[in-house]
Amino acid sequence: MKLTFLGTGTSTGVPILGCDCEVCLSKDSRDKRLRCSSLLQIEGKNILIDCGPDFRQQALRSNLNTIDALLFTHPHSDHVGGIDDLRTIPYASFHWKIPEGVDLPRIPFYGLSFTNAAIKKMFYYCFPDSGNEEYKGMLPLLEPHEINSDGTPFEICGGISVTPVFATHGNLTTTGFRIGKLAYLTDFKTIEKKELDKLYDLDVLVLGMLRHNRLHASHLRLDEAMEIVNTVKPKQTFFVHMSHDIGLHDKSQDLMPDNCHLAYDGLELEI
Repeated sequence: MKLTFLGTGTSTGVPILGCDCEVCLSKDSRDKRLRCSSLLQIEGKNILIDCGPDFRQQALRSNLNTIDALLFTHPHSDHVGGIDDLRTIPYASFHWKIPEGVDLPRIPFYGLSFTNAAIKKMFYYCFPDSGNEEYKGMLPLLEPHEINSDGTPFEICGGISVTPVFATHGNLTTTGFRIGKLAYLTDFKTIEKKELDKLYDLDVLVLGMLRHNRLHASHLRLDEAMEIVNTVKPKQTFFVHMSHDIGLHDKSQDLMPDNCHLAYDGLELEI
């Protein structure tokens, strides 16, 4: 399978509006971070993890025309704000030449019940059962599915098994995902042992890590992230959801252990 990092930045993105620090002014493309999202390609299927406000730009850059499943970590705006731009995907999958009599496919998305409820509230006009009838334009064609809060693995795309991994981000639960030897977790501060136990024997761990030094109430800093890495010992770790406080990519990467990496937008991994 192949993982493409569509965005590796925190909620502000990098550069931050109005900031003149050396990271925000950097000319290195690895220091320019769109909001956090990734594309997993497996068994001929495109699986999108989160759909933030930079989705259109990310999809154009990656020539992403089809989405077979969408996994949501949680309903904060930087992870769901691009949902309206999903409306073009069913048309793009046919390159805007829809065969007569063909029904456009809906995009199945998966989240915990409160995540799905928040999405349906924020984007009420996208869902027939919202009671909204006034908008008749092009709408995202979406099909919600609920992830069981007991952590039961579920299947997507006709047989790809996904194990949810739950962690705590402020006052809410975020969902990470393990698929085979890959696990993807972002936006959390604490994780219980029974969830951490799902992260052993990984080839690749993708982990949210905001910055080096200052503590944050709901995100990991580097030393906290390294505690997890040193516990579950994946073969390789890639950090995402980074702010400008992470420093310049080339300098900060030099501080990392050999098996830990600062991911950057557009980076592709074969797993």
